Amino acid sequence: MLEVHQFPCLSDNYGFLLHDHDSEETVCIDTPDADEYLRQAGKKGWQITQIWNTHWHPDHAGGNETIKRVTNCSVTGPKAEADKITGIDRMVGQGDVIRIGDRKACVIDVGGHTLGHVAYHLPGARMAFVGDSVFALGCGRMFEGTPEQFWTSLKRVKALPAETMLYCAHEYTAANAKFAVHADPDNAELAGYVEEILKHRAHDQPTVPMKLERELATNPFLRADNPRVQARWGGGDAVATFAALRRAKDDFRG
Repeated sequence: MLEVHQFPCLSDNYGFLLHDHDSEETVCIDTPDADEYLRQAGKKGWQITQIWNTHWHPDHAGGNETIKRVTNCSVTGPKAEADKITGIDRMVGQGDVIRIGDRKACVIDVGGHTLGHVAYHLPGARMAFVGDSVFALGCGRMFEGTPEQFWTSLKRVKALPAETMLYCAHEYTAANAKFAVHADPDNAELAGYVEEILKHRAHDQPTVPMKLERELATNPFLRADNPRVQARWGGGDAVATFAALRRAKDDFRG
């Protein structure tokens, strides 16, 4: 059985420890705060055996060195960013398979936020760790990629089974919801989703993970191929519409 232990760290990150009760392996999904990861693993009585990095940013790989020194764990990360990731032992890319115990995780290229960003999909557990590629009602800023690359990446996420639970790395949902309503104001399902989000955040409850099925119906960035969204944003096609949405979100002050 797999268990995900989720906890807040830094200012708005989520930390994730993925534990396989059969093999007793424990994976850190990214390492934004080494001390907090080690503390949380200790509280659970789990021994960290692996780190899976999604991309090179310090709030995702900054704790690698300390955790590896303390636990002697192995580090897996995107091969396109290996020169920026401390302690990397295994470099992976699109289509590669890694494991926690007997459970397989499929590596997905989701470049765009950074050029080599990857996600880890565990089909048997119906979960995917998507880093900063997709957020609840949003997506990561396009720091290094192009609209074409980022949209191709989002299509890979869209193609996962609809029941997949997406574990993203930040609690950005309330802010994303404001832009989503601006971007797609006539979306009735979005309106209901936003109500739930605001209730959760009012009680300091997480909005992560989120089900892909709901994001497909409400997340404007995943809906750049929707004719209604395209008409509103004048994109003409999915890539141009995604680019227009991303520019608008970058400038949004709602």
